[in-house]
Amino acid sequence: MSAQTSTAENIMEKDTNVSYPWEKSYPQHADWHMPLEVKPLHSLMDQAVEKYAACTAIDFLGKTYSYAEIGRMVNDVAYSLQQMGIEKGKKVGLFLPNSPYYPVFYFGILKAGGTVVNYNPLYAERELENQIENSDTDIMVTMDFQMMIEKMQHVLKATRLKKVVVCSMAAALPFPKNLLFPLLKGKDLAKIPQDESFVRFETLLGHGKQPEAVEVDSEKDIAVLQYTGGTTGVPKGAMLTHKNLYVNTQQTAAWISDSVDPGSSSQLAVLPFFHVFAMTVIMNVSTWYGMKIIMMPKFDVEEVMGVINKKKPTYFPAVPAIYNAIGNHPKVDEYDFSSIKFCLSGGAPLPEDVRNLFESKVKNKCISEGYGLTECSPVATCNPVGKNRDGAVGLPLPGTLIEIIDRDDGMTALLVGEKGEVCISGPQVMPGYYKAEDASVETVRNGRLHTGDVGYLDEDGYLFLVDRIKDLILVRGYNVYPRHVEEAIYLHEAVEECIVAGVADDKRGETVWAWVKPKSGKVVTAEEILSFLDDKLSPIEIPRKIIVRDEPLPKTAVGKLSRKDLLIQEGLAKS
Repeated sequence: MSAQTSTAENIMEKDTNVSYPWEKSYPQHADWHMPLEVKPLHSLMDQAVEKYAACTAIDFLGKTYSYAEIGRMVNDVAYSLQQMGIEKGKKVGLFLPNSPYYPVFYFGILKAGGTVVNYNPLYAERELENQIENSDTDIMVTMDFQMMIEKMQHVLKATRLKKVVVCSMAAALPFPKNLLFPLLKGKDLAKIPQDESFVRFETLLGHGKQPEAVEVDSEKDIAVLQYTGGTTGVPKGAMLTHKNLYVNTQQTAAWISDSVDPGSSSQLAVLPFFHVFAMTVIMNVSTWYGMKIIMMPKFDVEEVMGVINKKKPTYFPAVPAIYNAIGNHPKVDEYDFSSIKFCLSGGAPLPEDVRNLFESKVKNKCISEGYGLTECSPVATCNPVGKNRDGAVGLPLPGTLIEIIDRDDGMTALLVGEKGEVCISGPQVMPGYYKAEDASVETVRNGRLHTGDVGYLDEDGYLFLVDRIKDLILVRGYNVYPRHVEEAIYLHEAVEECIVAGVADDKRGETVWAWVKPKSGKVVTAEEILSFLDDKLSPIEIPRKIIVRDEPLPKTAVGKLSRKDLLIQEGLAKS
């Protein structure tokens, strides 16, 4: 932590007379040397309630909530969680789709003194078990869907998890949807067990009591454990401090400040909040500016276009696959996208043809590409609003130092135009991974976050990426880790060898393929493996294609299975 903090202070305080190439390219409203405040992350909501109490905070499928209403629920939840034993260092998991419950519990957990642990609602039971145990999660918050409650019943028995707070989908909907939903979707809803392990959300509200104030050390206290494969492909909890996330919210907010009307602007939230991109860029930045979050529980291209046409959001952050789906939709010309001032593309490289297609179809030059990692909260660079440089992922945000480091020695900073490893320093860089000291030391060295990505800076300070992390598969902007999928396949008794890799896909960006060699004397089909994986991996991780080979899979000189050689053999190597 001390090395990272020292680097950030050097950048902001000691290097104010140093000129960096990106400064000359900075938009007029932004300042790379701007002072950055450090506060507890939950103060974002307190500030929003103070400034924007009457403004709409959330529009969820037509039901709206003001910042004052959300603030009251945050306080109620914080108090109730404290009564349930949540204090500094205790972990509470969010196993939720996008809904009003997400920000209420996110800020409520933080205000109670706890740490948020984000969970993908599509996780299989095995994945939930691993993350609960690794993160030390004591309480989980979820919805009353049958598939989610069944998983919670399992993990309550199989893990350290003690309690589950259950939120009602119907209660979050406007009239008459709240009455119709149980009738139309009753088969998808669960009967909540009459068990002290299950707590209904509504019992946490209405007491009118203030939570006990918790003293937060923003520099050191962990606000969120965000699981990622990092640079090694093995899922680990990135420890994001209150400082990391508060400052990254501030940096991102400053970047778009000239286009925001505080208290009146709005963001479309179709990206899931359990993903760090949406958590910071949509939820936290919206709270900073008192924006309305137009919240959608899932992505459907026609529903998204309809919401944009009807509700006129100002901002629309998304991954390239979403922009591609809209650009290719046959009826896109029938919708009005003129309200959008800024689309931030992240989560995966944005192909130039996807950007051009989207902007030409919606008749709005609005996409800017950014770049970041979970380990830096996540935003590190972004193109100026409306001034996307072709092929670039943007300029460093205020207080953020981008260096291109020689890949051979891991230390020497390279010159403009030279390709090397992209390294990030700044106040948004995590102190390390939870319970993974070796990986932490390898990833954050001398205050630099070593990304594993290869890139270069041009003479104007724009960052260009050449390669992503070697083995990471990016499916619709979500990280899929080959080793994690391989481990699940290896659980099948007939499998001897397995290699999983990403293959280019026009709609998904990349898709997951697996190559399998059965054990001698064993026979297994692709269909059998797919069926076997059904309860072990999330849908996004399930291979779209499985190739069963009789011959051994290719290996390196030391006998290690070689993903690179396999892709070359198959004619699928990335160019």
